[in-house]
Amino acid sequence: MNQSNNTTPDTPARKHVTTRRLDKLFLELSRVYAFIARFFKEVLVPPYEVREIIKQCYEVGVRSLPLISLTGFIIGIVFTNQSRPSLADFGATALLPALISVAIVRAMAPLVTALIASGRVGSSIGAELGSMRVTEQIDAMEVSATNPFKFLVVSRVLATTLMLPALTMYTTFVALMGGYVNVHQNELTSITTYFIQVFDAITFLDIFSSIIKSVIFGFTIGVVGCYKGYHSSKGTEGVGKAANSSVVTAMFLIFIEELLVLQVVNAIRGI
Repeated sequence: MNQSNNTTPDTPARKHVTTRRLDKLFLELSRVYAFIARFFKEVLVPPYEVREIIKQCYEVGVRSLPLISLTGFIIGIVFTNQSRPSLADFGATALLPALISVAIVRAMAPLVTALIASGRVGSSIGAELGSMRVTEQIDAMEVSATNPFKFLVVSRVLATTLMLPALTMYTTFVALMGGYVNVHQNELTSITTYFIQVFDAITFLDIFSSIIKSVIFGFTIGVVGCYKGYHSSKGTEGVGKAANSSVVTAMFLIFIEELLVLQVVNAIRGI
């Protein structure tokens, strides 16, 4: 009697390596890794889609300026108003410009800019690529001997990575100007005195860490939006899910990266 086959109708074969959820998680992580690895491979190999990169930089950077300007200015005014009563209790309102500069340059400007970009740019990228996937435009590009990954994904990830540091510096300036308006209205501080105190309170490490965080945030927004849209499915429902998950996932990763970079910067500052 052959004993090699131990499976019976009562003992079905195992379908998962660990569990269904863990297998799905590991499979998704492997796809993300392959997606990022392909990006770094494609970005170094010609031909380079320069015109498309410039177009996407315009979409990410210039078209975000009105929203960034309004948000940054309001943040400067609100943060100054919220900080003044606490400093006034100790008679230290003269330290308000220094407090504003440290808070905005170190944390608020890069984080707020990234969150706004993830909501505006990330959802747009996810929805655009998702609609192209479900309408088979990406498949048509592959058939016509065009590299859709380089044209669609590489250009958008480069645009978000390059433009977010510029938007962060712009947000920093606008927020500091909003703080100056509030400080000048209440303490009659001149703009020269205000910015002298602002730059005395920050260091090169603060500015450098802000730029590095912006580069990381921009890369994350671009990769997440492109990945969700590029692998979209299930028709129009998939397009909506791609846009929504692009925003949620990007924001979640931005907070994690903010925490990790902060730990590294504080370790460097303590040396």
